[in-house]
Amino acid sequence: MPQAPECSEGYWAWMVLLACVVTQGLTLGFPTCIGIFFTELQREFQASNSETSWFPSILTAMLHAGGPLCSILVGRFGCRATVMLGGALAGLGVVAGSFSCTLGQLYLTAGCITGLGMCFSFQSSITVLGFYFTRWRVLANALASAGVSLGIMLWPLLSRYLLEDLGWRGSFLIFGGVLLHCCVCGAILRPVPATATPETREGLPPPSKRPARGCLAAYGRAVQRHLAFDVLRHNVGYRVYTLGVVWMIMGFPLPHVFLVPYAIWHGVDEHRAALLISIIGFSNIFLRPMAGLVAGRRDFASHRKYLFSLAALLNGLTNLVCAASADFRVLVGYCLVYSVSMSGVGALLFQVLMDVVPMDRFSSALGLFTVLESVSILISPPLAGLLLDTTSNFSYVFYMSSFFLISAALFMGGSFWALGKMERQGPPAEMEGAVTEAAPEQGLTMEDTDGPKKQLRMEIMYVTSV
Repeated sequence: MPQAPECSEGYWAWMVLLACVVTQGLTLGFPTCIGIFFTELQREFQASNSETSWFPSILTAMLHAGGPLCSILVGRFGCRATVMLGGALAGLGVVAGSFSCTLGQLYLTAGCITGLGMCFSFQSSITVLGFYFTRWRVLANALASAGVSLGIMLWPLLSRYLLEDLGWRGSFLIFGGVLLHCCVCGAILRPVPATATPETREGLPPPSKRPARGCLAAYGRAVQRHLAFDVLRHNVGYRVYTLGVVWMIMGFPLPHVFLVPYAIWHGVDEHRAALLISIIGFSNIFLRPMAGLVAGRRDFASHRKYLFSLAALLNGLTNLVCAASADFRVLVGYCLVYSVSMSGVGALLFQVLMDVVPMDRFSSALGLFTVLESVSILISPPLAGLLLDTTSNFSYVFYMSSFFLISAALFMGGSFWALGKMERQGPPAEMEGAVTEAAPEQGLTMEDTDGPKKQLRMEIMYVTSV
């Protein structure tokens, strides 16, 4: 990572933080408003629930899957250029989507192009905070996470207002202009010196001492740097956690897509239905930063993975309440409780990943983790839409969400308990081998991961779309 500029944590650093808050709200908050247009798009293209569900799933999957490509662009061109490129792609994609004549064109434009642009903007904006903040880094990330909640609150309200006056095509044109403000935010991110600090050099895999043998060798090194398949193969904790989260994500995004259509289908007024998503966003303004700060405390280090499983379990049980009644007052209560579990999942998602992966391989482990996560995001809403087309009952969508969340929570909690019991009896050779193989030069062992080096990594809180 480049060194922080001389004005680190000076007045301009707080301007950068403000730009990051706006960028997070524009990008990560946007997918939550797609449910407002779900019925309108279905009517416009005469499409089934499953076909219409591909649009939000492609958008959100691209938002996560573009992480490795974004890291390459940041390393080559810097955060400012990458954020501005992302804003331009996101805006142009939505504008092009407003002229779509088929769902396939909408998938490509407002789905793939916009999702990739949002990925570039939001991941680069989070990366740049590490350049400007050292002492107040945890606070900066916590405040940046409030931007996501603001976006979740405001995007549905704006969408409902524009949809009534301009229709979905006119709304998408306006959205294109709004998303271009990411370019303005990117312009605020002043370039920083390109010298890497010793701490960051430790975070990169050691360069190979053997000469490169053509494109295949270069491709292999690139894959190892950004996608940690070797860690997945050798590290049991990472394997359990990745499998559990990929399974959990099959159910986690469904309320964001289907809550508004579910409420409207049961006779709730369209304005009040759109307000439900805004309630979730408003609650997360306060809950998400608090959860992030609490999750970063050293006291919870050994219990974070169990707290994450508990948050996923609560999220799944909450969806059962939503399926039981569609009364507006019940749905408001559901949104408030859902916000608590959602903020817990969002705050702990990457903190737990830092606990189970060696520090020097975290970047590549995160790349593989987000790519696998995006596969679940891609297929989950269409699968739920197919279930809805078959049964014509929205309740089954929430039952499906609960099944994936509860089973994933029980799997992760039980597996981590079993692994912890095995470690107390004697650390498994497989996990020891994974750590020592991943960091031969640093001499990392399982015991080292609770030391000062690990604590430096634990202070970083990641902002996510969940």
